[in-house]
Amino acid sequence: MRTSFTPDQLADPGIADANAILRACVHCGFCNATCPTYMLLGDELDGPRGRIYLIKEMLEQDRAPVADEVLHIDRCLSCLACMTTCPSGVNYMHLVDHARHHIESNFRRPWAERLARAAIGRVLPDPALFRPLLALARLFAPLARLLPGAAGRMARMTPEPSAASPIPEARAAADGVTTFPAEGARLHRVALLAGCVQRTLAPAINAATIRLLTRHGCEVLLVSEPACCGAMTTHLGQGASGRASAAAMVRALFALIETGGLDAIISNASGCGTMIKDYGHLFQTDPDRAGPAERISGLARDISEFVADIGLRAPVIKPGLAVAYQSACSLRHGQKVTTQPISLLRQCGFIVTEPAESHICCGSAGTYNILQGAIADRLCARKADSLAALKPEVVASGNIGCMIQLGAAVTFPVFHTVELLDWATGGPCPPALEEMNT
Repeated sequence: MRTSFTPDQLADPGIADANAILRACVHCGFCNATCPTYMLLGDELDGPRGRIYLIKEMLEQDRAPVADEVLHIDRCLSCLACMTTCPSGVNYMHLVDHARHHIESNFRRPWAERLARAAIGRVLPDPALFRPLLALARLFAPLARLLPGAAGRMARMTPEPSAASPIPEARAAADGVTTFPAEGARLHRVALLAGCVQRTLAPAINAATIRLLTRHGCEVLLVSEPACCGAMTTHLGQGASGRASAAAMVRALFALIETGGLDAIISNASGCGTMIKDYGHLFQTDPDRAGPAERISGLARDISEFVADIGLRAPVIKPGLAVAYQSACSLRHGQKVTTQPISLLRQCGFIVTEPAESHICCGSAGTYNILQGAIADRLCARKADSLAALKPEVVASGNIGCMIQLGAAVTFPVFHTVELLDWATGGPCPPALEEMNT
């Protein structure tokens, strides 16, 4: 794609990056074939190629976007299926995030949208705020669910938090880091991100991850502070906030590297993992953070990726359950982790199948299902139907957002992959499975 940025514009590292991405695009349109919104809406401007044109015009002219441009860019899920399909290697993720930051800096949204987006960006990444507000919302659930717009959708979608299951005894807690010793000889030393939304809604996921890792000879350093990796606010266009969260995470993780070393930095929320793996790019022009950020990105692993690398121990039970595996977009397209979760589940004796259109988003996409409810609902219904067609006993996924989205739409339990792996290799049976068998 031909571009016409001025030398002064190209002196901005963000514009220079966008220019390189735009020039890689050859207009082939392969991306549209796997874009969920183009598939549903059939509008060129609701596919990646059309959005790329909109972004190009907006950035080249260095102007405030108009409402129609914002509408089409807001409708993008950032599922990154277009990047998997693109034969030219266009990094659409970086381009659309740059466009969102430009929109938030130069476009005045209606007051209700501004309020909703500000609240989401402030509350959801902060467990200290999210936890009490969640409890308050449940107390007034009948009224909260009548609220219009984003507030109502958030209230309707919020599940009851899963019960925390037992974890190994911790050795020490300091500076937001809790250490869990390896069972037997220590073979690996890893950091595990506690996360923000997930630790509040589904603490059982972190508990299962810690048990699985310590059982496999890992000393686990659970990083609770800082809570947020910066993904949520970055994808909302709140670039300064996202960068600040990412910078805090870089400081915390690099301190662990320098004081004992790390063999891996583990995420069990694939949206967070995609963000951590991109820290090297995010801070590439920051002389103080570029080196540490690149080191951290190089150590980042999804939990399924890491367990596959070190080798899964033989299961102690053979569940034989029929599992429909829902591949989270951030894991499949963002991190290119596709076969490992399925292989691990099969090693444990689960009977694993994937739904039709497994590469298409379920509509969760971070905060998308709150802000773009109509499209998210259509995608969720489509995914629920394809999962139901497999007649599974349970569904497994690798991302809390997908689990919440699908949990409200299907009739069978939805688990994180790690919960099933933990159970099969010696951990407790997840409560929802116990209920199925009683």
